[in-house]
Amino acid sequence: LTLYVLYCSADVGFSAGVSLCLLLALCCQPKEYTAQDGQCCPMCHEGTVVTRHCTADLGTRCGPCPNGTYMNQPNGRTTCFSCSICHSGVGLVELQPCTSSSNSVCGPRSGFFCLTSTEESGGCEVAQRHTSCSPGQRVLQPGTSSADTVCENCPERHFSPAGLNCTAWTICPHSQVALRPGSSQEDVVCGGAVHRSHFILSIPFVGVILILIPGQCF
Repeated sequence: LTLYVLYCSADVGFSAGVSLCLLLALCCQPKEYTAQDGQCCPMCHEGTVVTRHCTADLGTRCGPCPNGTYMNQPNGRTTCFSCSICHSGVGLVELQPCTSSSNSVCGPRSGFFCLTSTEESGGCEVAQRHTSCSPGQRVLQPGTSSADTVCENCPERHFSPAGLNCTAWTICPHSQVALRPGSSQEDVVCGGAVHRSHFILSIPFVGVILILIPGQCF
Protein backbone atom coordinates (compact mmCIF):
# COMPACT_ATOMS: atom_id res chain seq x y z
CA LEU A 1 0.00 0.00 0.00
CA THR A 2 2.81 2.41 0.77
CA LEU A 3 4.30 1.76 -2.68
CA TYR A 4 1.05 2.71 -4.39
CA VAL A 5 0.66 5.85 -2.29
CA LEU A 6 4.10 7.01 -3.42
CA TYR A 7 3.28 6.10 -6.99
CA CYS A 8 0.10 8.18 -6.88
CA SER A 9 2.13 11.25 -5.96
CA ALA A 10 4.80 10.57 -8.56
CA ASP A 11 5.15 12.56 -11.75
CA VAL A 12 2.98 10.40 -14.00
CA GLY A 13 0.34 11.21 -16.55
CA PHE A 14 -2.62 12.98 -14.97
CA SER A 15 -5.34 10.69 -16.26
CA ALA A 16 -3.39 7.50 -15.50
CA GLY A 17 -2.51 8.68 -11.99
CA VAL A 18 -6.08 9.70 -11.15
CA SER A 19 -7.51 6.45 -12.49
CA LEU A 20 -5.11 4.39 -10.41
CA CYS A 21 -5.81 6.43 -7.28
CA LEU A 22 -9.58 6.17 -7.69
CA LEU A 23 -9.36 2.46 -8.33
CA LEU A 24 -7.39 1.79 -5.17
CA ALA A 25 -9.17 4.48 -3.13
CA LEU A 26 -5.87 5.75 -1.76
CA CYS A 27 -6.08 9.41 -2.69
CA CYS A 28 -9.00 10.42 -0.42
CA GLN A 29 -8.11 12.80 2.39
CA PRO A 30 -8.48 11.80 6.08
CA LYS A 31 -11.88 13.54 6.37
CA GLU A 32 -13.16 12.02 3.13
CA TYR A 33 -14.64 8.65 2.21
CA THR A 34 -14.92 6.72 -1.04
CA ALA A 35 -18.40 6.65 -2.50
CA GLN A 36 -19.75 3.74 -4.52
CA ASP A 37 -18.74 5.42 -7.78
CA GLY A 38 -15.17 5.79 -6.50
CA GLN A 39 -15.38 9.50 -5.85
CA CYS A 40 -13.90 11.00 -2.68
CA CYS A 41 -16.67 12.69 -0.69
CA PRO A 42 -16.50 14.75 2.53
CA MET A 43 -17.44 12.75 5.61
CA CYS A 44 -20.43 13.59 7.79
CA HIS A 45 -19.85 14.83 11.34
CA GLU A 46 -20.61 12.95 14.56
CA GLY A 47 -24.32 12.58 15.14
CA THR A 48 -25.09 12.50 11.42
CA VAL A 49 -24.85 10.09 8.48
CA VAL A 50 -24.92 10.36 4.71
CA THR A 51 -28.31 10.95 3.11
CA ARG A 52 -26.83 11.69 -0.33
CA HIS A 53 -23.33 11.07 -1.64
CA CYS A 54 -21.44 13.93 -3.17
CA THR A 55 -21.24 14.59 -6.88
CA ALA A 56 -18.84 16.57 -9.03
CA ASP A 57 -20.96 19.67 -8.34
CA LEU A 58 -22.48 19.05 -4.89
CA GLY A 59 -21.04 18.08 -1.55
CA THR A 60 -22.17 15.27 0.74
CA ARG A 61 -25.61 15.72 2.27
CA CYS A 62 -25.86 14.59 5.91
CA GLY A 63 -28.83 13.99 8.19
CA PRO A 64 -29.13 13.56 11.98
CA CYS A 65 -29.36 10.15 13.62
CA PRO A 66 -32.93 9.30 14.67
CA ASN A 67 -33.87 8.56 18.27
CA GLY A 68 -32.40 5.32 19.57
CA THR A 69 -29.35 5.56 17.31
CA TYR A 70 -26.01 7.37 17.36
CA MET A 71 -22.85 8.06 15.36
CA ASN A 72 -19.71 8.79 17.35
CA GLN A 73 -17.21 9.49 14.56
CA PRO A 74 -16.83 11.23 11.19
CA ASN A 75 -18.18 8.80 8.65
CA GLY A 76 -19.44 7.94 5.22
CA ARG A 77 -22.15 5.60 6.46
CA THR A 78 -25.79 5.79 5.52
CA THR A 79 -27.12 4.32 8.80
CA CYS A 80 -26.44 5.10 12.45
CA PHE A 81 -25.51 2.61 15.17
CA SER A 82 -28.24 1.34 17.49
CA CYS A 83 -28.03 2.52 21.10
CA SER A 84 -27.21 -0.11 23.70
CA ILE A 85 -30.01 -1.05 26.09
CA CYS A 86 -29.11 -1.55 29.75
CA HIS A 87 -31.20 -4.61 30.65
CA SER A 88 -31.93 -4.97 34.36
CA GLY A 89 -32.37 -8.70 33.79
CA VAL A 90 -28.62 -9.06 33.29
CA GLY A 91 -27.82 -6.80 36.24
CA LEU A 92 -27.35 -3.51 34.37
CA VAL A 93 -28.47 0.06 34.95
CA GLU A 94 -28.07 3.08 32.66
CA LEU A 95 -25.30 5.44 33.79
CA GLN A 96 -25.35 7.78 30.78
CA PRO A 97 -28.18 8.06 28.25
CA CYS A 98 -27.63 7.61 24.53
CA THR A 99 -27.26 10.77 22.43
CA SER A 100 -26.97 11.32 18.69
CA SER A 101 -23.17 11.31 19.00
CA SER A 102 -22.53 8.83 21.83
CA ASN A 103 -23.77 5.44 22.90
CA SER A 104 -25.48 4.82 26.23
CA VAL A 105 -23.20 3.71 29.06
CA CYS A 106 -24.35 0.83 31.26
CA GLY A 107 -23.05 -0.15 34.68
CA PRO A 108 -23.75 -2.93 37.19
CA ARG A 109 -26.72 -2.58 39.52
CA SER A 110 -26.28 -2.45 43.26
CA GLY A 111 -25.26 -5.90 44.47
CA PHE A 112 -23.78 -6.82 41.07
CA PHE A 113 -20.32 -6.65 39.50
CA CYS A 114 -19.29 -6.30 35.85
CA LEU A 115 -18.29 -9.46 33.99
CA THR A 116 -17.77 -7.98 30.51
CA SER A 117 -16.74 -4.38 29.86
CA THR A 118 -17.12 -2.41 26.64
CA GLU A 119 -13.92 -1.11 25.07
CA GLU A 120 -15.70 1.82 23.45
CA SER A 121 -17.07 3.56 26.54
CA GLY A 122 -15.67 1.61 29.47
CA GLY A 123 -19.21 0.63 30.45
CA CYS A 124 -20.52 -2.82 31.22
CA GLU A 125 -22.20 -5.34 28.92
CA VAL A 126 -22.96 -8.19 31.35
CA ALA A 127 -23.08 -8.14 35.16
CA GLN A 128 -23.41 -10.86 37.79
CA ARG A 129 -24.82 -10.80 41.32
CA HIS A 130 -22.28 -10.76 44.15
CA THR A 131 -21.62 -14.14 45.74
CA SER A 132 -23.26 -14.69 49.14
CA CYS A 133 -20.89 -16.37 51.57
CA SER A 134 -22.16 -19.68 52.97
CA PRO A 135 -22.80 -20.42 56.67
CA GLY A 136 -19.46 -21.26 58.23
CA GLN A 137 -17.76 -18.52 56.21
CA ARG A 138 -17.22 -14.79 56.52
CA VAL A 139 -16.81 -11.93 54.05
CA LEU A 140 -13.10 -11.29 53.57
CA GLN A 141 -13.56 -8.60 50.90
CA PRO A 142 -16.97 -7.09 50.07
CA GLY A 143 -18.00 -7.11 46.42
CA THR A 144 -17.55 -3.99 44.30
CA SER A 145 -18.82 -2.88 40.89
CA SER A 146 -15.81 -4.58 39.28
CA ALA A 147 -15.07 -7.54 41.58
CA ASP A 148 -17.01 -10.33 43.27
CA THR A 149 -17.22 -10.93 47.02
CA VAL A 150 -14.30 -12.87 48.52
CA CYS A 151 -15.25 -15.41 51.22
CA GLU A 152 -13.12 -17.43 53.64
CA ASN A 153 -13.87 -20.19 56.15
CA CYS A 154 -14.18 -19.33 59.82
CA PRO A 155 -11.15 -20.19 61.98
CA GLU A 156 -11.33 -22.99 64.53
CA ARG A 157 -13.70 -22.53 67.48
CA HIS A 158 -15.63 -19.82 65.60
CA PHE A 159 -19.02 -19.91 63.90
CA SER A 160 -21.01 -17.96 61.31
CA PRO A 161 -24.71 -18.79 60.89
CA ALA A 162 -25.35 -16.30 58.05
CA GLY A 163 -22.02 -16.16 56.21
CA LEU A 164 -21.18 -12.60 57.26
CA ASN A 165 -18.91 -12.52 60.32
CA CYS A 166 -17.26 -15.22 62.43
CA THR A 167 -17.86 -15.19 66.20
CA ALA A 168 -15.92 -17.11 68.84
CA TRP A 169 -17.70 -20.00 70.55
CA THR A 170 -19.27 -19.29 73.92
CA ILE A 171 -17.22 -20.57 76.88
CA CYS A 172 -19.59 -22.19 79.36
CA PRO A 173 -19.20 -20.99 82.99
CA HIS A 174 -18.13 -23.43 85.72
CA SER A 175 -21.73 -23.91 86.86
CA GLN A 176 -22.79 -25.11 83.39
CA VAL A 177 -21.79 -27.69 80.82
CA ALA A 178 -21.91 -27.78 77.01
CA LEU A 179 -25.22 -29.39 76.08
CA ARG A 180 -24.39 -29.08 72.37
CA PRO A 181 -20.89 -28.68 70.93
CA GLY A 182 -20.09 -25.78 68.66
CA SER A 183 -19.54 -26.02 64.90
CA SER A 184 -18.57 -23.67 62.09
CA GLN A 185 -22.24 -22.75 61.76
CA GLU A 186 -23.59 -22.92 65.35
CA ASP A 187 -22.47 -21.74 68.76
CA VAL A 188 -21.96 -23.91 71.83
CA VAL A 189 -25.16 -24.38 73.88
CA CYS A 190 -24.57 -24.23 77.63
CA GLY A 191 -26.90 -25.54 80.34
CA GLY A 192 -27.14 -26.51 84.00
CA ALA A 193 -25.15 -29.55 85.12
CA VAL A 194 -27.00 -32.65 86.46
CA HIS A 195 -25.72 -33.42 90.01
CA ARG A 196 -26.13 -37.19 90.24
CA SER A 197 -24.26 -37.32 93.58
CA HIS A 198 -27.42 -36.14 95.43
CA PHE A 199 -29.32 -39.25 94.40
CA ILE A 200 -26.44 -41.53 95.26
CA LEU A 201 -26.11 -40.13 98.80
CA SER A 202 -29.83 -40.36 99.54
CA ILE A 203 -30.01 -44.11 98.99
CA PRO A 204 -27.84 -45.10 102.02
CA PHE A 205 -29.69 -42.56 104.16
CA VAL A 206 -33.09 -44.11 103.36
CA GLY A 207 -31.69 -47.54 104.02
CA VAL A 208 -30.55 -46.57 107.51
CA ILE A 209 -34.02 -45.29 108.37
CA LEU A 210 -35.65 -48.52 107.26
CA ILE A 211 -33.31 -50.53 109.47
CA LEU A 212 -33.48 -48.38 112.57
CA ILE A 213 -37.24 -48.01 112.74
CA PRO A 214 -37.98 -51.77 112.94
CA GLY A 215 -35.29 -52.06 115.56
CA GLN A 216 -37.13 -49.70 117.85
CA CYS A 217 -40.23 -51.95 117.81
CA PHE A 218 -38.33 -54.80 119.54
